[in-house]
Amino acid sequence: MRKTIIALIYSALSTIIIAQSYIPSRDDINAFFNTKTMVVLLDNPLLEYNIVIKEVMEQEWTITEFEYITFKEFEELRFDPQYSFLYMSQVTFENDKTDARYRFLHLSLGGDYFRKNQMPDIASIPLSYYNVEEDNYIYKLAILVRFIQKHALLIKDHPEIVSANVLQHYNNNIKDIKGKNLYLLEEELSDEVNSTARIKKIYSYDFRIVTKENITEAIANRDKDIVFLHKVGPEGTKINARCYKIIIGAADANFYYFDYHKISNKKPDGFLSQDFKKLERK
Repeated sequence: MRKTIIALIYSALSTIIIAQSYIPSRDDINAFFNTKTMVVLLDNPLLEYNIVIKEVMEQEWTITEFEYITFKEFEELRFDPQYSFLYMSQVTFENDKTDARYRFLHLSLGGDYFRKNQMPDIASIPLSYYNVEEDNYIYKLAILVRFIQKHALLIKDHPEIVSANVLQHYNNNIKDIKGKNLYLLEEELSDEVNSTARIKKIYSYDFRIVTKENITEAIANRDKDIVFLHKVGPEGTKINARCYKIIIGAADANFYYFDYHKISNKKPDGFLSQDFKKLERK
C-alpha cells in the first residue's frame, strides 16, 4: 500500500503536503522514452479493467514499446531500469483521519527502489475511491491513458514545467471551456445544480446532462467540441474525504479544470455551484 500520496500528475502538482516528495528529473524523463512499458494486469480475472486496458493500449499508446504482465511479474521486474510500468495502486494520504483509500493509475520508472512508492512517477491520475465499482471509471480509461501519454510528451519537450506549477499550466485552459460543450452526469452534480434549469442560473456556456455512453462516444470519436467531468468521490460509500473534480477534453485529453474539496454537509460529493461559478468567471 502506498502511504505516500502521489497526488495528480506527480508530487509537484499536488497542493497537499506529503511525507515524501519526488519531482522527476530531466534524466528520468529522458530515460522513460528508452524503456519498455510493462502494463500490469490485475490479479482478479473477472475485472473488466484487464480487457479494457488492452484495448486502450492498442488504440492509444505510441511512445514506447509495451507488453502485459501480471502483478507477480511486476514485483520481479520493477527493479530493472530498462522498464517503465503502467499500473494501478492503492493510495492513502499521510495523516488522513478518514483512512480513505483511492485507486490511482501510475506511469513509473523501474529501478533499484525498495518500495513501490519510491519509483519515480512520470505521471499519475486518480481513478476512484478504492471500494467504488470499476464502472465508475472504466468508460473513461482511454482518455486517462491518452492524458498520461500526452503529459509524458509535454514534459519531455518542456522539462521546465516539472519544476514550475504544473497545476497552473493545466488550469490556464479554464478560459477555453467557454468554447466547448461541457458533458455532465446528473449523479455527479450536487443537489443545488442537479438540473439544466439550476445550472443555467449560474453558468452561461454550453453544457449537457448526459449518460456514460455519451461520454464514451465523445472520447471514441475524439470530439474536439466536448469536455467532460471526471469526478472522483466516495459514490455513496459514506467516506467523507476528498472529492476531486477534473474537466478533460474528449479529443485533446487536456485538463481544463482541476480542483478538489473536502466532503461535508455543505459541500457534498459532487460538482458544486461554486465550481460552475469559477468556470463562469474565467
